[in-house]
Amino acid sequence: MKLFSIAMMSMVMIFSTFGQEKKSGPVVPNFGKVWEIDQPDFETDTTKEYKAVFDIMRSPESHEEINSSIETAARFLNMHAQSGVPVDQLKAVLVVHNKASKDIIQNEAYQKRFGVPNPNFEMLQELMDAGVEVIFCGQSSRSRGFPKEELVPGVQLSLSAMTALIQLQNDGYQLIKF
Repeated sequence: MKLFSIAMMSMVMIFSTFGQEKKSGPVVPNFGKVWEIDQPDFETDTTKEYKAVFDIMRSPESHEEINSSIETAARFLNMHAQSGVPVDQLKAVLVVHNKASKDIIQNEAYQKRFGVPNPNFEMLQELMDAGVEVIFCGQSSRSRGFPKEELVPGVQLSLSAMTALIQLQNDGYQLIKF
């Protein structure tokens, strides 16, 4: 118990020292909370265009938990916008395959398969509303049994994740793989 109390006091001191909380927005209002970093040594160049492609292949075991890899795109957009990078200089694409295939299907299809609505649905909508492209691997679509008709509207089907990742990197997108 004493060790727990010391740990809790340490956490309070750390958070009160920084005096802030993580916040989301302005690009993706309900997802992608980030910390503000005051006076970083390596400054963010707000004149550059930031083009990122996120390789999304993992998914939580729980069917009720959002995919934190998808939320990484929301964090990318929010942290850069909060730091002064104009939104029109932020480009993000999700390339989804493998176990994450289930995370981009419509609520009805998700409910039928897993007994609950898709916990990623609202986040995907906010990301796409913010201009994020979501590309689904055609090979995963077939091998994992997620047809185009079940995908969240706006998700694009590609020949493969490999093809999409190569094309996007050839177009200047930098690969983000967490």
